[in-house]
Amino acid sequence: MIRLLNAHFPTRTLILGVSEACLVGIAFVAAMVARLGASDTSVQLSYEQGFFKIFVVSATVITCMYYFDLYDSSILSNRRELASRLIQVLGSVCVLLAIFYYVYPPLQLGRGIFLIGIALVAVILLLWRGLFLAINSLPQFSERALILGDGPLAAPLIRELESRPELGLRVVSHILTAGDENGELDSRGRESTSGTLGAFSSEELSQAVESQRVNRVIVAMGDRRGKLPVQLLLALKSRGVLIQDGTDVYEAVTGKVPIESLRLSWLLFSPGFHVSRFLVIYKRLASIVASVIGLLLSLPLLPFVALAIKLTSPGPLFYKQKRVGQNGAVFYCYKFRTMRADAEADTGATWATDDDPRITRVGGFLRVSRLDEIPQLWNVLRGDMSLVGPRPERPEFVDGLAKEIPLYHLRHAIRPGITGWAQVRYRYGSSVEDAKEKLRYDLFYIKNMSPGLDLLIFLQTIKIILLGRGAK
Repeated sequence: MIRLLNAHFPTRTLILGVSEACLVGIAFVAAMVARLGASDTSVQLSYEQGFFKIFVVSATVITCMYYFDLYDSSILSNRRELASRLIQVLGSVCVLLAIFYYVYPPLQLGRGIFLIGIALVAVILLLWRGLFLAINSLPQFSERALILGDGPLAAPLIRELESRPELGLRVVSHILTAGDENGELDSRGRESTSGTLGAFSSEELSQAVESQRVNRVIVAMGDRRGKLPVQLLLALKSRGVLIQDGTDVYEAVTGKVPIESLRLSWLLFSPGFHVSRFLVIYKRLASIVASVIGLLLSLPLLPFVALAIKLTSPGPLFYKQKRVGQNGAVFYCYKFRTMRADAEADTGATWATDDDPRITRVGGFLRVSRLDEIPQLWNVLRGDMSLVGPRPERPEFVDGLAKEIPLYHLRHAIRPGITGWAQVRYRYGSSVEDAKEKLRYDLFYIKNMSPGLDLLIFLQTIKIILLGRGAK
């Protein structure tokens, strides 16, 4: 996997994106040749900004493919979904480029060139995706991994690796281990891809690595004291086998921190979880600039939002609610009211659910479009929140969640945000299990916090809003 913007992306997926951008460019060069001939095409490319025009088209196509999740792991291997979304992508590209050409006519490629090019792009991308899926599914093109240990991280890590072929990792063996105080391996058994079990000694494990042609060993042991076969793993490493900690692999693959299997020493010595002075200054300045720009841009919308709320349900325009911020400080978070004024009169503090009857018709639209969160820009300006960070929870929920979820207090180490890594990677939560899952993502953000990761979250937030995946 490649680390980019402080997040990890599958190498194959990035190669797919770059190759498709090149193929789109080649398709439009071919369209120029078919329409104008080789000599006129050379003139257009060299003297009439032809390369820049094609670059704009390629960038638009790849951006639309990203926003329609065509690089998402759940879509990559779904041929039917791929075809339908590719049609949506090409339609969106036509609309966006029509707008670009209207605003800046010199960008135009010419009607004939564009029609030939977009037809070629549709055919080429479908064929290339089919070829990519065929190559991606071949086991000989995957690294062969061995999972060592039966800790709580082992099973979810195996499931994740097996469900995502674009990672290029194939689990060929899983060894269940127990050991003595000398660190020698005393394995209970091995579960291979065929499902057979067998006992292992240290020497036999080494032979298994050779017979299975293992490229990397991923250590997913729970308690490692006196059980980790250090000498054997060092010997394997010296022979070119990559030895990785299961926690690091899980974090890179999923974008979240496995809180159940975390060791306190990992938290203590991890290079993350350190907020530098630069980050503090950057986040505050970026939040102030973004909140001022956001408030100014939203001013024309405010009268319409206010009128819609007032005409459809009685009650105040704004809704303020206590939330827990940095270091446990409680502040009032402001939003446009999206529920009935007496929503919690009988029930008290409760999470919103699917089809929650307390949400008004206008409130549902405001939540999906995220317009209800515009007043939170005032919280950002005041310093209660940042633009990006863990979403602040209500004190009533925090008290209970802190008792049930280990390390929950760590999410209050930084200012909460209007959007965050958990919000763009996970659905709206309405249970303790959902809160636990979101904490995994929040800790990943705190550990890897950077301007690059904030930019990635901002881009994915726009994607969520455009596709109507707003919170409840």
